[in-house]
Amino acid sequence: MHPMAKNRFHDGPGPSQRQLRVGELVRRVLSEVLARGDVHDPELNRLSVTVGEVRTSPDLKVATAYVSALGGQGQDDLVALLARNKGELRHMIGKKLELKYSPDLRFRLDTTFDQMDETRRLFDRDDVRRDLEE
Repeated sequence: MHPMAKNRFHDGPGPSQRQLRVGELVRRVLSEVLARGDVHDPELNRLSVTVGEVRTSPDLKVATAYVSALGGQGQDDLVALLARNKGELRHMIGKKLELKYSPDLRFRLDTTFDQMDETRRLFDRDDVRRDLEE
């Protein structure tokens, strides 16, 4: 097989199975650690954090976690608080998953729920409902 042929499958439109698997494992461990309040940061432990999804880079060196705070409380500080504790979180993930290299963690606000709310609002509008019924 040509050396470039095996890479062709991973350069497609979506993430590889390995990326998806590692992303999901990181999401689970991150969720557990945050739910139990294992991080030594009282400000972060005060928040109820939901980890909606974790996407990993093709080389698995970077993991981007999409997070939100339950009820929207502390949403503005959430990414900064998580970034501040990134080293400790990364260490816990590496230990729990026994990965050779624990991925560098990045955090982004998960706006999925906001988008779903906006979609629901649109569907509730009379003019949109009328268009859908036609």
